Formats: sequence, C-alpha cells, structure tokens
Amino acid sequence: MTVACSPPRLRPAPLLALVVPCYNEEETLPHTLDVLNELLCGLKVQGRISQESFALYVDDGSSDRTWQLLEERHQTDPCCRGISFAANAGHQNAVWAGMETARDWGVDCIISLDADLQDDIAAIPHMLEHYAGGCDIVYGVRNDRSSDTSFKRGTARFFYRFMGWLNVRLIPDHADYRLVARPVLDALPAYGEQALFLRGLFPTMGFKSARVYYRRLSRQAGVSKYPLLKMLSFAWKGITSCSAAPLRLAGIMSLVCMLAALAYTLVSLCKYMMGETIQGWTSMIIVVLLLGSVQLFCLAVMGEYLAKIFTEVRRRPRYIVEKSL
Repeated sequence: MTVACSPPRLRPAPLLALVVPCYNEEETLPHTLDVLNELLCGLKVQGRISQESFALYVDDGSSDRTWQLLEERHQTDPCCRGISFAANAGHQNAVWAGMETARDWGVDCIISLDADLQDDIAAIPHMLEHYAGGCDIVYGVRNDRSSDTSFKRGTARFFYRFMGWLNVRLIPDHADYRLVARPVLDALPAYGEQALFLRGLFPTMGFKSARVYYRRLSRQAGVSKYPLLKMLSFAWKGITSCSAAPLRLAGIMSLVCMLAALAYTLVSLCKYMMGETIQGWTSMIIVVLLLGSVQLFCLAVMGEYLAKIFTEVRRRPRYIVEKSL
C-alpha cells in the first residue's frame, strides 16, 4: 500500500543519478541537457544532493546524433554520463540498464524520467523530501493530463480500470517517473524476468513509498515514441506480464460457448422429437463461426503466454552496452 512519509529528515543528502532513457532525441536533447544540468547544480547548491551527483543518459540504439551530442557534452560537463546500447532494446530495458549502472556506480538513489521533459522536473525536490523522510520509492503521478489528447486520456483511464479489474497493482496515472532508493536497487537483481513491466513491478515490492503529484507538460520538440500501435502493444505486454487472467478468460469463454452449443443441441433434439426440423443454413454457420473464433482466440492467448515462456527460457541478455561515458 502506498503511504505518505513523515516529514522529519532521516537521511543525509544522497548521491543522486538522474536516469534518462533516450531514443532518437537529437531535437530535444540539447535543451534537456541544459535543463537537467541546471537542476543538478541548483540542488547541489541547496545541499539537497551530493556534489558527486550526475545525470546518466541511456542511448537506446538511436539512429540519429543522440550519442554524439552526449559525447560532446561529456567533454565539458563531467556530470553528463552515458551508456549506449548496441541495438534498440526498448524503453523498459533502458530504464533498467540505467538503474543497474547507477547502482554499480554507488549511488544512493536514482530518479528516472523521459528525455522529452514532459514529466515536470519541479516535482524532483519533493521526491527528495520524501526520500529524506525514509521512503524508498516515490512515484510521480500525473494529476493534470490536459496536454494529452482526449483519446489518450480516455484509453489510459480504461487501461488502469481494466488492470484494476484484473487485480494488478498499479499506480494510476504513473508512468516511469519515480525515485528509487538504494535498498530497492539492491533488490532488483532478484527479478530475472526478460519481459519487463516496471509499472507493475515496483508496487509489488513492498518498500515504503509515497506519491508526488505534478502536471504533465507538452512536448517541446520531436515526436512521441509511443504511437497508438506501440501503446497497445505495451498495454498487452503489461497485462500478460502481471496477470494470468486472460488465460482464465479464455477458459470461461470456452465454457460459455460449450454450454451454448449444448443448449442448442438439446433444443434441436426436442424439436426433432416433436416432428419439427430447425431450418436454416445461416444459423448453423453462425454457430460454427462462433465456436471457431472462440477456439482461435483461446489458442492465441495461450500462444502469447507460451511465447513468454520461450523468451524466459532462452535467458538472452536484455541489452548489450556498446559504449559508456
């Protein structure tokens, strides 16, 4: 259960790493580098974070000049660090790689946020206050999504309600903007699944947590990396990664169709015994198509879970780091 933390300061200023996954962010990255560097400098002056704190950018196999921009900035700004994947591994793996790398570099906590800065960085000082009060996970939660389209807001509400119906523990309107403290980072290696869905993972870990609310901002440059089809794929990945309910749903649908077919058979026998014959090629075809479609749906759902088992059994690396700063 997510709880609010007590205000007294229990922890000293942490060594903080801002984990920023990047994929083809050439247009927006120069602005992001300046803004996050200014943020870190301000927090250091205020004594909220250690002087060795830094920003860790994870280049997720970009095909533009994203990595070149990071290399150029690193030459003049030691707080700008980075790793680059050999190939695109996906947003969730980029966040995971950032957390693993930051842990290996000895940080006290990380804050993950997207490179487009739609997640308001003004919430970061409040996250640090909760961390100082003893929280190990602080979720950034959107309380104003007016910058999103009405379609995106509506589908998001439906997704969170549907996941709640499946008894999947999610934080509504929380993406991947969160603070994660060292005890949580140390516990992450125990989670070995290949198909990562971090939004569903952290609420199940049981660490003391809090929420910070913020207004989602509009994108300043570039285009969204999550078009409709990719969002649907991500939602389906989240459902199948966190719940076995689709398998049970397939079984229920099969049972309902079997009962319907049995009822139709009894009706047909009764009418035959009464000297009547149910006419209609159409009714027979409807029944055949209904049963066939349900069977194919059940096979598709089972196939999705079998594919996940196949992926897990192969135990391939989630990502390959080619370069680092």
